[in-house]
Amino acid sequence: MTANIAAFPATTVLWVALGGAIGSALRFGVSEAMRRAPALTSLPWATLAVNVVGSFILGWYLRSSMADGATPQARAFVAIGLCGGFTTFSTFAFETATLLESGHLTRAAAYATLSVALCLGATFAGFAISRP
Repeated sequence: MTANIAAFPATTVLWVALGGAIGSALRFGVSEAMRRAPALTSLPWATLAVNVVGSFILGWYLRSSMADGATPQARAFVAIGLCGGFTTFSTFAFETATLLESGHLTRAAAYATLSVALCLGATFAGFAISRP
C-alpha cells in the first residue's frame, strides 16, 4: 500500500521539509567537523555520532510529545523531518558494507555493533528522561 501525499495537510509536508533541511544541514556540519579530526579516521565516527544523538532525540521527543500533546505537525517536524534528515542509517549500511568489502571485518563488526547498541541505548535514555 502506498501513501498518497495529497492525503497529508500541506502544512505538515512543509514542516517535514523544513525539519529535513535543518537536520541535513546539521548532519553535514557534524560530518565536516569530525572529518577534519585525524584521530577519528579508524571508524565512521561522524555517522555513529549523528545516529546516536538522533536516536536519543527521537526517543526523548516522541515519548515526551505524547504526554505534552504536541501537534501532529510538531511531531512530524522533529521525528520525520529533523531526525530523518539528521540520522544516516543508509549511510551506516553503506559504510559497513564498504568496511566488509575492503576486508576490515573486525572494524565492520565493531562499527555495526556500536551503532546498534549505542543507538538503542540512546533511544531508551531518551525514553527515561521523558518520564514524569
